[in-house]
Formats: sequence, C-alpha cells, structure tokens
Amino acid sequence: MADPRDTLATTIDLRLADIWADVFEARLEGVDLELLGWLLRAAYGQGYTDALRETRRGQLCLDLGYSVPEQAA
Repeated sequence: MADPRDTLATTIDLRLADIWADVFEARLEGVDLELLGWLLRAAYGQGYTDALRETRRGQLCLDLGYSVPEQAA
C-alpha cells in the first residue's frame, strides 16, 4: 500500500509539472529540492483550499478582472 504522503506528493506534483520543469531547468545550487517541493505543494494546497472557501465560485478571478474558468466535466 502506498504511503499517503507519497500519494499526496505525486498527485500535487502532476499539477505542478510546469513549475517543477522551471525549477530543474534553473539548476538551483544549494537548494534542498525536497524542501522546495513541500513548500510548492503547501502553496498549491493552500490555494486549492482558499478556492473552496470562496463565497462565490471564481470570486478571486472576478475580483482581479479575470474570467472564471469553466468547470471540468
């Protein structure tokens, strides 16, 4: 059985693929990539949680003048 932490990391990493590509392309020296990974996952998770707590779907997008993305089917 997979470790729940690893499952969470894999699920979020797939959604952060473009960011990860940029991080590895930059070849940051002296950076703990595992710690960086968890910081990125935490930021993504916080954003997801914030979106779930919006009083109106897409409120942040509306507040910033962006159109609200279509919901996935």
